[in-house]
Amino acid sequence: MTSSPDSAPLASPPDAALILLATTMRRWIIEQSLAANVGHVGSALSITDAMTVLFQAVMQNPGTDRPDRDRFILGKGHAALALYCALRARGIVSEEQFATYCGNGSLLGVHPEAFLAGVDVSTGSLGQGLSIGCGLAFGLRERGLASRVYVLLSDAECNEGQAWEAAMFAAHHTLGNLTAIVDLNGLQAMGHTADVLSMSNMAERWESFGWSAVDVDGHDVGALRTALDPSHAAERPRMVVAHTRLGKGVSFMENRLEWHYRNLTPELAVRALAELGNGA
Repeated sequence: MTSSPDSAPLASPPDAALILLATTMRRWIIEQSLAANVGHVGSALSITDAMTVLFQAVMQNPGTDRPDRDRFILGKGHAALALYCALRARGIVSEEQFATYCGNGSLLGVHPEAFLAGVDVSTGSLGQGLSIGCGLAFGLRERGLASRVYVLLSDAECNEGQAWEAAMFAAHHTLGNLTAIVDLNGLQAMGHTADVLSMSNMAERWESFGWSAVDVDGHDVGALRTALDPSHAAERPRMVVAHTRLGKGVSFMENRLEWHYRNLTPELAVRALAELGNGA
């Protein structure tokens, strides 16, 4: 399920095809994380379904130079491997380039950098992604372009005051061309998000800041497709609160804090791949 970066948007794939592709992307995450000996596996696995839906069924012309292309910002830059998988699946990154992940001279680093096609903004410092997304959305609207901006945040990133400054800016300027997703997996580097700084009733919080907000199962591709559909564009920015599990798809990783950072061993990678099955 790929296209060249210069092609028109893909025909809307059925949910079954998206589910299979998400499984394939999870296999790529395991394989490439092992090959590079780089962690953040659990964080990448938790957003795989959202990345699949965005790049295969929602975004227009990502990875091109077209001024009217949709933009994507990965606020939680440490989950970049999931983004690289989405770019590979869309045909923006080749299989050969994907295999250079975190190698010497590679454009595919632990955090995404804007030198790589399909990466509009370098990220990694949590809290900044939404602010940049606001600026892009505001500028695109001023230029009269129909492009949309999508920003994916972690729930821990919502501990950052800058995120809420951006939330107020987006609502004040009625940025209806801005959609954000919160990956609500309940874990962050130092523990459970609820214990570090509670973010309960997340959708209600965003609504109170003037956004249109909805709760979805972050692993249900049909629900994600519906929530992210551009037809929701209005005079309010859109927030999709995606309830997910860290390490989704691999039983010994799911909802386990150590898989925020832990690296794979060959033995654990074999177990993980066996659980995931064949994919697409």
